[in-house]
Amino acid sequence: MTVTATATAPASTICDALVVAIAPGKGKSVTLISQGFSAAQQTRIVEALEAVGASGKSGDITNIPGGSGIKATLIVAVGLGDAKKQEDDEAVRRAYGNAMRALTGRAKVAIVVPKDDANFRAIATGSRLATYEFTTFKSKKPKGAQPAASILLLVPRSVSATERRIANEVNVIADAMNLTRDLVNTPPNALPPVALAKAATDAVSALPVKVTIWDVPALKRAGCGGILGVGQGSSNPPRLVKLVYTPRGATRHLALVGKGITFDTGGISIKPAANMDEMKGDMAGAAAVIGAIQAIATLGILVKVTGWLAIAENMPSSTAQRPGDVITMFDGTTVEVLNTDAEGRLVLADALGMAVKEKPDLLIDVATLTGAQSVALGRRVSGVMSNDDDARDQVCAAAAAAGESMWPMPLPEDLRASLDSSTADIANIGDRMGGMLSAGVFLSTFIPEGQPWVHLDIAGPAFNEKGAYGYLPKGGTGAAVRTFVRIAQTIEAG
Repeated sequence: MTVTATATAPASTICDALVVAIAPGKGKSVTLISQGFSAAQQTRIVEALEAVGASGKSGDITNIPGGSGIKATLIVAVGLGDAKKQEDDEAVRRAYGNAMRALTGRAKVAIVVPKDDANFRAIATGSRLATYEFTTFKSKKPKGAQPAASILLLVPRSVSATERRIANEVNVIADAMNLTRDLVNTPPNALPPVALAKAATDAVSALPVKVTIWDVPALKRAGCGGILGVGQGSSNPPRLVKLVYTPRGATRHLALVGKGITFDTGGISIKPAANMDEMKGDMAGAAAVIGAIQAIATLGILVKVTGWLAIAENMPSSTAQRPGDVITMFDGTTVEVLNTDAEGRLVLADALGMAVKEKPDLLIDVATLTGAQSVALGRRVSGVMSNDDDARDQVCAAAAAAGESMWPMPLPEDLRASLDSSTADIANIGDRMGGMLSAGVFLSTFIPEGQPWVHLDIAGPAFNEKGAYGYLPKGGTGAAVRTFVRIAQTIEAG
């Protein structure tokens, strides 16, 4: 489905639902802040909404019938709250997301953009992302539960070139996020490492992106002991995938490294059974890199982007690596594996070792790395760690502009000592207190001095185990895709 901007008058638009915006008025009154209605139509809409108790509070949804010269069969009023809330893009995205989720079973939806269309992108984004559903593995599609097939954004005048560009960007990025969501939601038996590598290839097959895949023999020749060690307990062999987008005229280089554990049992250090099914989403970092590169290449952003996907399945078996094993990483560092459930940092270390050899202007890794991330920041805020304050601030600013919640976290030097090993160069786990931070410190040892690097821990935000809210569904959310696209745009702009 797509979002399309049009200058059609609201009253004459034929659709299954017409979405208008309201705000709280004095007392129990509401104010209609959408344009394009006659005075009589506006009065009727407001009176009908007030009669059924519409509040206008941010995110509240109220339905009334159409009629009185309005061709839509249903009018849906979405509350945008007070003036401060109306200026908050994330509040606007969530409000319109609520409206679209309430309109399942309505094929054609038209949204009347408020007179002040400063929130045009937020309205388009929240509406488009809220229409996602994952029904691939259902033998029968739920009747009457399908999301809207099309969304029209009704603007008060002729559609501007800027609005057309924004609508196109929203559709491209939403497609990429939905690809990422699909990958995260796919059952692990349908997405072993080889299948994820193929999904990455398929995602960019029509785009100017070069794909290189390392199978097990190639990984052995390269010395990728982390990826091989994690994957050796599974009958599904690991892979390393490199995606390279090099547009003509690009002078800057962004590298993205994603953790791609297609299922994580914890290995020999096995996880508790409760909620282990959610570990199908432990490849959300790799999925975000796939989605981001698809979007960046489709939009033609003039930045070279290299994606590295470190893919393996972490299983317990007679061939699995054991606590106490020592493995050698791509860069020659030896690692004592004290806990096989701290596997994400091992596969990332190999990919980071490869990525730094190309000396990108900015290197970012993204991973559902630690449960400690959710303990520290909750399920909706990602942790951002870096060896470079400017790089960290750049990522946090891009996330804020794109609508993703990320928070800067430190890399305390004192935690490095907790990773010391008497057997190898470093151990794969350190102090349990500050586990998110010690994981970041471990990864930092594979980054040479002078290489700007940022680590994103998206363990909580990547998979929504609770109910849908705003424009985010239950299950895979597509975390980090929007941020990566915004970073590429920022780099392009200089």
